[in-house]
Amino acid sequence: MDERKATVLRAVVESFIDTAQPVGSRAVSDLSKLDVSAATIRNEMASLEADGYLVQPHTSAGRVPTDAGYRYFVDHLGPGHLDATETRQVSSFFRHAQGQIEQRLADTSRLLSQLTAYAAVVVGPAHDPATVRSAQLVDLGGGRLLLVLVTSSGSIERSMIELVAGAQADTSHIAAASAALNRAFVGTSLGSVPVVDPTGHPEIDDLVATSVAAMTPQSHQPGELYVGGTANMAGQFDAVSTIRSVLAVLEEQLLVVSLLGDLVERGLSVAIGTETGVAPLSQCAVVVAPYKVDGEQVGSIGLLGPTRMDYPKALAAVHVVSSRLGESLGEPHED
Repeated sequence: MDERKATVLRAVVESFIDTAQPVGSRAVSDLSKLDVSAATIRNEMASLEADGYLVQPHTSAGRVPTDAGYRYFVDHLGPGHLDATETRQVSSFFRHAQGQIEQRLADTSRLLSQLTAYAAVVVGPAHDPATVRSAQLVDLGGGRLLLVLVTSSGSIERSMIELVAGAQADTSHIAAASAALNRAFVGTSLGSVPVVDPTGHPEIDDLVATSVAAMTPQSHQPGELYVGGTANMAGQFDAVSTIRSVLAVLEEQLLVVSLLGDLVERGLSVAIGTETGVAPLSQCAVVVAPYKVDGEQVGSIGLLGPTRMDYPKALAAVHVVSSRLGESLGEPHED
């Protein structure tokens, strides 16, 4: 894209972010300060539309950016900055941040939403997985067994085991297999599958192998999700159905945690529309950044808003708040 087209596209994006109204050539001329005719600007807008960066919602209307238009705009942004008042607000917040980490993360989500008027999400540090305190095989009869794992957190995990049709396990074999499983599992992290030493008895070892194969996979327990500013969503979209869909997504903690984690792993700081991979968020954009404590990434923060998001402001806010949050959590006794 040549410099003039890029200037026109930037003017359209910035105007649409500001007004939510289709942008005409006159507005582009006023914003871009290009020393060219209105006809030239219209030609450039038509070319950008042909290339997929703009779309005309109605024949007589101006243009609005497509997801590709927003993506080009974001990829060519310079560093954004918070204004002096917002910078003081962030500094004051973290200077006085106190209390348990859960409260501080919840307060941080509210701070971020106040700075930007979008919904803010903060993913807390992942919990250490529970360890197994005991493992036991229980005979349910009818060729069915139950593997019961009791964890250090007091939870109980169960996995149903179906033996080969018509097979009945000997009570002594079940007891021996249970003992072998208990020796192998006690002290291991929930979700890991330890190697169980063979007993040398084929029937017992078969029971052990069948039990391990039937285990229900346990994922690493993600950090808690803290959401601030969901009420902001009501003013960001015209369609009530879109607002409902977005709010429904925000209620799905595991989905949101996975989304932010996936974006961070992919190295994305901004996902626009379908880039999120979540269908109900096709009209949304997500800005995300990890935060680190003592150099180690422990969680992430993000903003959810419409694709018509103020990206410079959102990126600046997420960058500053993620950095200050990491510093704050790394120095819990300094206020």
